[in-house]
Amino acid sequence: MKIYVTRKIPEAGMEILRRSFEVEVNPEDRPLRRAELLSKIADVDGVLCLLTDRIDAEVFDVAALCKGFANYAVGYDNMDVVEATKRKIPLSNTPDVLTTATAEMAWALLFAAARRVVESDAVMRSGQWQGWGPLQFIGQELTGATLGVIGAGRIGRAFALKSRGFEMKVLYTDEFPCLELEKELGARRVPLRELLKASDFVSVHVPLMPGTQHLIDEAAFGLMKKTAVFVNTSRGSVVDEAALVKALRDGVIGAAGIDVYEAEPKPAEGLAALPNVVMTPHTASATVASRNGMAVKAAMNLVAMLEGKRPPDCLNPGIYEQL
Repeated sequence: MKIYVTRKIPEAGMEILRRSFEVEVNPEDRPLRRAELLSKIADVDGVLCLLTDRIDAEVFDVAALCKGFANYAVGYDNMDVVEATKRKIPLSNTPDVLTTATAEMAWALLFAAARRVVESDAVMRSGQWQGWGPLQFIGQELTGATLGVIGAGRIGRAFALKSRGFEMKVLYTDEFPCLELEKELGARRVPLRELLKASDFVSVHVPLMPGTQHLIDEAAFGLMKKTAVFVNTSRGSVVDEAALVKALRDGVIGAAGIDVYEAEPKPAEGLAALPNVVMTPHTASATVASRNGMAVKAAMNLVAMLEGKRPPDCLNPGIYEQL
């Protein structure tokens, strides 16, 4: 059987695939163009894809022999699950293994933005620092502050639990109560509007779906404190990025730490020029443990698909109940 991998992944996953299958990998360190993707998957039995690959009806039409698509990501907004389910094509993702890494990155961005780390680093590197001064790079303290967590799934919970050392008051918003956060932190589940108004720090941890598209928009930023620090490590389109630029530029909020963008790889116009934003290139899961774990999970899911078994992290398990 033949497998196509749309971009090189850690060897931990590639080794698993090579044991049993003929494997071809995109040789260039960039996302495939649409025509390239369609050309490469036309005669393969399985595809290991990335979140930069749109897996939809057109792909399914071209990849007529394909027995499954394994996504090297926990998010799967790049995959048409409904269409795949209609065609009984299994899809999978890589949950759990990047939870800690992403939660840690959200804290890294929060700290960096709150304490103006990137701004002060730039001054030191420029050679322009003239010595200590009482009004230089004044930021926000975390201890005892109010933390607002939007989304209490795996990553949101892990992020919130790491606040214990700072004695923070924790508010969260989610479709369902999170008893773990309430028991461990005394966290309160509140409506989004209340969370935005009361929080000193706001971090987003929701998946991208129709109901969360531009969940944080100009009106949402308008509810936040002028000193608020906003962090996003979920998906770029959860935030209206143009509204974020305006809020940061006009002093509607204090600062932001951003790892994901609406039109990756390009940030919204004007964002990079702002001194009160810390920007990282979608690297929240970029740890050795996390990226290796993702590779192994994606590979094992694809192996199961090609063996006619239900993959461990199946996104549409109903197709197996129909068989």
